[in-house]
Amino acid sequence: MSIPLEGIKVLEFTHAVMGPCAGMMMADNGAEVILVEPPKGNSTRYLKGFGTGYFWFYNRNKKSLAIDLKTEEGKAIIYKLIKTTDVLIENFGPGTMDRLGFSYEKLKDINPKLIYCSLKGFLTGPYEKRHAMDEVVQMMGGLAFMTGRSGDPLRAGTSVVDITGGMFGYIGVLQALYEREKTGLGGFVKSALYETCTFLVGQHMAYQSQVDYDIPPMPERISAWSIYKIFETKDADRLFIGIISEKHWQRFCKAFAWEDWIHDARLATNNGRIDEREWFIPALNARIAEKSKEEIISLCSENNIPFAPITQPKDLYNDPQLNEGNSLMPIKMKNGEMVMLPKFPLEYKGTRVEKQNDPPEIGNATEDILKSIEMSNVDIESLNKKEIIKTR
Repeated sequence: MSIPLEGIKVLEFTHAVMGPCAGMMMADNGAEVILVEPPKGNSTRYLKGFGTGYFWFYNRNKKSLAIDLKTEEGKAIIYKLIKTTDVLIENFGPGTMDRLGFSYEKLKDINPKLIYCSLKGFLTGPYEKRHAMDEVVQMMGGLAFMTGRSGDPLRAGTSVVDITGGMFGYIGVLQALYEREKTGLGGFVKSALYETCTFLVGQHMAYQSQVDYDIPPMPERISAWSIYKIFETKDADRLFIGIISEKHWQRFCKAFAWEDWIHDARLATNNGRIDEREWFIPALNARIAEKSKEEIISLCSENNIPFAPITQPKDLYNDPQLNEGNSLMPIKMKNGEMVMLPKFPLEYKGTRVEKQNDPPEIGNATEDILKSIEMSNVDIESLNKKEIIKTR
């Protein structure tokens, strides 16, 4: 396994998704990532509903330093650790790190090589002091409008802006590490939810600029591709088929024995099929509905036609590509169950990252970390008794 970030030390002050996601990417790729959390544990550990999986997916390969940051003793420990830290990641609310005494301006004086990655709701501008969450910016950034149907804005089915914002934070840290190799100095990196969301919607902004009507949400769009939709099957199931080239169209018609459409001049090109959609799409729906889901999958697979069954997250545990392609790793969950979850989705030098540690128990590395800054057993025990720290 290649671990390109080996030797990089990260202090992570995060919760929920955006910050933990950026830290996980660094941890997966070999960095020593220390999750700084209260002695009672990161609040994300205790979320229910759709937050149930947050901590256990985004905090693998990390160590836990359980410490009360509101105490002078706790702050002193962080200041000592900063001296040998390469990267700090935080996604607390606006002004929180400043109030704790951990602003970039203060910490860079302790360690000029420090790269400080701040993950917020908004970049510099009129909104920068506002709180934001994934769903907030999906609504105000146009993504919910584009995802739902007219009059019914709908958030995407995962924390897509949190995750992508965390990715941009990770990219920013890599840029800063590269620049530090040349200058010897660290720097301030900031990624934000709102600007990330508008970046995702940028293609629609470009589209809007070229037409004299309000562009519709995605479910009501006229696709760039004549066949790019979900179909109902004979056995009352559903699957997606996408035809994005004339070679696909020829293979599609031959596979399904639709010789009449191969020779129909109206359907000879992608744009022609779009122009004929009022009769063509209902006719195509009817023809597809004559076959079962398995028949369609077989024909598409054999003839290299893009298709996809409509799956649920639970179906991915047994997906052949993910399992045989070494894309899942066993992670220990809160209840002790080992669950196969996705790896960092990149092959590097022919290898995939592997699990180094399960998500940490609260304070699992507190004692070792404090000893690394030459704190005595007596002092550690004293802080433990005062509940300023928690050791395992």
